[in-house]
Amino acid sequence: MIETLAEKTCTPCRGGIPPLTRDEAQRFQAQAPNWELGDNAHRIQRTFRFRNFREALAFVQEVGELAETEGHHPDISFGWGYVTVSLSTKKIKGLHENDFIMASKIDRALDRLGRSPDR
Repeated sequence: MIETLAEKTCTPCRGGIPPLTRDEAQRFQAQAPNWELGDNAHRIQRTFRFRNFREALAFVQEVGELAETEGHHPDISFGWGYVTVSLSTKKIKGLHENDFIMASKIDRALDRLGRSPDR
């Protein structure tokens, strides 16, 4: 049985390894299809839409808790009705499997909150 990204756990990245190539990133992106590659495939990002500020803030808090659990911290910006999450691995200045693991887990967190991000 193949383990999905959301079932994996982020592993500490100590650096010294190359970031994913564009082709490798695109293969991982297949399991996180709502995320966009950016910065020449050195970052992934997704913007979530919500009905109001309270829902956006609740989602930011959920993502923050998940980031602490996984030890992998995204850049997050939010305001009334939106949350933008950006992931990259700073130690290698690019993408690592951990970024896609977090993206998949963030998508699952949204499902657990029972909210549709595109209202």
